[in-house]
Amino acid sequence: MDVLVIEDEELAVRKLTKLLQDVDDSIRIVGTAASVRASVQWLQNNTSPDLILMDIELADGQSFEIFEQTHVVSPVIFTTSYDEYALRAFKVNSIDYLLKPIKRHELEASLAKHRKLHTQAETETGGGRMAIEALVQQLRQQIQPTEYRKRFLVKHLSQWMPIEISEIAYFYSEEGISLFRTRNNQKFSVDYTLDELEAMLDPTQFFRANRQFIVDINCVQQIHPYFNNKLKLTLKPAPEEEVLVSRERATEFKKWMGK
Repeated sequence: MDVLVIEDEELAVRKLTKLLQDVDDSIRIVGTAASVRASVQWLQNNTSPDLILMDIELADGQSFEIFEQTHVVSPVIFTTSYDEYALRAFKVNSIDYLLKPIKRHELEASLAKHRKLHTQAETETGGGRMAIEALVQQLRQQIQPTEYRKRFLVKHLSQWMPIEISEIAYFYSEEGISLFRTRNNQKFSVDYTLDELEAMLDPTQFFRANRQFIVDINCVQQIHPYFNNKLKLTLKPAPEEEVLVSRERATEFKKWMGK
């Protein structure tokens, strides 16, 4: 089987090449490309390979642009660092993806799926070409960046004022009312529940620590071990009550802080 590897990290190319050949010694790497431009040139000047392994993020843009600039007839397995849940739907299509770092058993499963689909396609009257352009369009739409809230309009005395999201240290609930505290320690109420606010906020920036608090990553000053494997947070500005991360969310919180 002839395989084209489209990947912009040289180390990743070497690892993937070795992994492919370990899985199936009949695989032949017929080419590599590190950018959209180089990929298009390769595809236009060479015979279509049996399979393409394609990273989504390349040196000069997203690999989806390749499909806009040239006609791709080979089956594609995407390699990506995108969250698994965002791409889960594409496991059922005639297209696959591998989440980095790529594991041997997952690569083996993808190659087996490719062989099965290829065999089925050869027996169909329409031939072996997959409707990859439509699937790519769906995938592109699926991973488009979500628009998160940029500011809140709050009432202060007799007037309304906008507060940028970058000014907010944390959101919290107090006696059934949702509020937020700014970095300069001002307090404002908002007409949303914490559940609604959580959906509006960028999850790389804000974390739902518990039922009462959603904290900004930059307001976390210290993290202390607490009873029963919970975590106690020191925030700035300091809230009026303890902020604890539950045992169930502690591991996820530490990963979030470490990104």
